Amino acid sequence: MNSSVTGSANSSPHPHLQPQPPSTSHHRTHSAVPIHPDATTLPSPMSPFAVDNQKDPQKPPTLPTALHAASDEHDTLRYHLLGPSLTKAGQESVDQQKVSEIIYNASKGSKFFNNEEVKDKTLTEKISKILIKKRQLEKLDLSSDLRRADEYIAELELSRDLSQVVVHIDCDAFYAAVEELDRPELKEVPMAVGKGVLTTCNYHARKFGCRSGMAGFVAMKLCPQLICVPMNFAKYSAKAEEVRTVLAEYDPRFESASCDEAYLNLTQYCHDHHIGAEEAVRQLREEIHERTKITVSAGIAANAKLAKICSNKNKPNGQFSLPRDRQTIMEFMKTLPTRKVNGVGRVFERELDAIGIKTCGDIYEYRTYLAQLFGWKAFQFLMQCYLGLGRTSIQPAEDYERKSVGTETTFKEMKSPDALRTKLREISEELEGDLKRTEFKGRTLCIKIKLHTYEVYTRQMTPPFAINKADDLYKYGLPMLEKLMKEIPNMKLRLMGLRATHLISTKKPGIDFFGRQRAAETASKPPATTNMNKNKENDGDWEVWPEAEFEEAARQERNNEMNELERLSQEHEKAHVDQSTDTPPEQQSEEQEQWTCPICALPQPPDDMTFNSHIDFCLSRQTIKEAVQSTTPAADAPRPPLAIAKKKGKRGRPKNETVALDERTREKRRAFFTLPNASSS
Repeated sequence: MNSSVTGSANSSPHPHLQPQPPSTSHHRTHSAVPIHPDATTLPSPMSPFAVDNQKDPQKPPTLPTALHAASDEHDTLRYHLLGPSLTKAGQESVDQQKVSEIIYNASKGSKFFNNEEVKDKTLTEKISKILIKKRQLEKLDLSSDLRRADEYIAELELSRDLSQVVVHIDCDAFYAAVEELDRPELKEVPMAVGKGVLTTCNYHARKFGCRSGMAGFVAMKLCPQLICVPMNFAKYSAKAEEVRTVLAEYDPRFESASCDEAYLNLTQYCHDHHIGAEEAVRQLREEIHERTKITVSAGIAANAKLAKICSNKNKPNGQFSLPRDRQTIMEFMKTLPTRKVNGVGRVFERELDAIGIKTCGDIYEYRTYLAQLFGWKAFQFLMQCYLGLGRTSIQPAEDYERKSVGTETTFKEMKSPDALRTKLREISEELEGDLKRTEFKGRTLCIKIKLHTYEVYTRQMTPPFAINKADDLYKYGLPMLEKLMKEIPNMKLRLMGLRATHLISTKKPGIDFFGRQRAAETASKPPATTNMNKNKENDGDWEVWPEAEFEEAARQERNNEMNELERLSQEHEKAHVDQSTDTPPEQQSEEQEQWTCPICALPQPPDDMTFNSHIDFCLSRQTIKEAVQSTTPAADAPRPPLAIAKKKGKRGRPKNETVALDERTREKRRAFFTLPNASSS
């Protein structure tokens, strides 16, 4: 049966909110779009990890009972090892407890496992302190805190905007869907894209517990018949461009959240075409399928936060509309697990669960304590979650003001102080090129290191003046590095990076072609104090919500997990390599080198063409690439000698490609734009 899935949350006629799930209709309606192959209704092999009674498709996996009464000191670790994609669609019938046991046993004894064990223990200790503080607060008179919280809620209510039609579009298992177009036989079998770490997998594979962000060898233990295909960024980039072409016809200023998802504001489109939101989105999805042969799911709501939540309701190849009225939104959020909100990662989920907050409706009861337990920004974010509020401003990613410019690199374990200083010098040279190309100076300099045990440390300082030259970057970065070497005896590093923040534009003031004032002309002042509540920046005239910081934190948490899983998979593969073959140190270093993508932060092979194709893909929108090109220095501009030195060993490169490739190689491991959080379905 060819059908697509649609749904909606309907408002209750009763004036009082009831503590029950939102009324969702999962009726199937005929559509010109065939259901995605991954969501076929034909009988399929039952996963060995399927539970006897299929779970409610709208109910996500719950936290283990160990979080409430720890029966096993590693229960929380087992839950953590399930990964950041636990709430992805397609895993509703999977017994996650069995899956976690497989992952636990497969990774036990590795550096990754040991590091996760330490982090889990640290988090458990942190939660214990939070609970102690909560008990202390319960003994105090917090009437003023309660009054302040209620005043803030009332203030937020006044800002509620129900006039906009915001849509979140999410391609269904995008990488896998693109591969299936070339190899139709993969549609009916468990398959995944990526080998060291899965970037995505089809819905057949998800029934076995496989998911994005999972080590390949672990996935093979869950599903021995899993077919893994290598990534082809050029192919995905071309298909993503086809999808974006359709999106631009509905909202020219749509916002790419990642390569396979986007936000649109269809308010004007619906008004101009005298069409309802649900019909407009259904039409959009049909057109995407007709022109690209892939399916997408969509969420329709009053703001971006709700739209993203809704897009995961009826996947794959479905849409879910949340009526734009306050009562329905409040009912919808009341029973929504906190983990379903973009910006709540596994760490924050555990902290909230520990004090009794499991759903967004629980937030209100604990409003008195939140600011003192988690900080003012967390309080703001959680209050917005409780009320179902979010940003309604949708704009191209390149319109967001850049907050920092930085570069980092991974390498074989390095211990020698002289070698570490040399590496810092190389990074300083590279960052100088980035700052000059983007026409910025930084008033704050940050250094980042990752130990061989995968622990990450950062330090920052404020030079007496804004800097962008390699000599200054090295001069002020070196004391921070040497201090870290003293603090951490026998320090061995696998990653080092520098980042300039609180940027000052070096562009000359002026007006662009369309008569608009150039963005980012004013400097961002460095914080006068380390107190996060006082670190406010001028973000322009577009809406600013605390959710952005929490979404970024959750994205970084996911990226760290992906990086560590990549290392885990490499350790596993090395265990099966014949140790009798000696490899020269130089060759080992080259083989272990990874270039980190500045957009998605995932490690990539150290190959110019492959890396540049991936960068083009991650930038997502042609307008972003044009913005990059518009700030590229002239061909005769001086480049750091280190970057040129790296090119001398390359073979078979036509002379007419050398300049272009040299310049493009400068883009590796850089954050060109601070994009909204990225995710892969």
